[in-house]
Amino acid sequence: MERETRIGQGMDIHRLVPGRELWLGGVKLSFTRGLAGYSDGDVLAHAATDAILGAAGLGDMGRHFPSNDPRWKDASSIAMLTRAAGFVAGGGWQVDSLHVVLLLESPRIASHTARMEHNLAGAIGAPVAAVNISSTTADGLGLVGTGEGAMASAVCLISREKR
Repeated sequence: MERETRIGQGMDIHRLVPGRELWLGGVKLSFTRGLAGYSDGDVLAHAATDAILGAAGLGDMGRHFPSNDPRWKDASSIAMLTRAAGFVAGGGWQVDSLHVVLLLESPRIASHTARMEHNLAGAIGAPVAAVNISSTTADGLGLVGTGEGAMASAVCLISREKR
């Protein structure tokens, strides 16, 4: 049987602020600041969520998790990703591949990447081998480069049996 394939892209950016925990890919990192946001501010999970929803033609996080809804105040972004993946699976789609790129000056995440990939894979119901996280810095340029924030971009490939 033939398969239908779609691709989606997501992007998110948040400012780093004192008094917040730093969550990336569902991993709490020890750092002096965390990402501002209505939920836990996890830019990796947010970019992945938008990519998956976009691939399935289901809009974006704002449509499904509005910031004026108290249910999402300080919510786990991994839980939101899991819910979005459920919407996508409900349409018969499976996630074939997810790649997320993090732009962040500090802290370095290399020692946490495997756990982050495991968390994202679990949330979207895909094998860990289907998820890849890479990171880079912005070489001193802009909000990310000056250490004021973090940004993530994601690309997701989904497929289903052709209807």
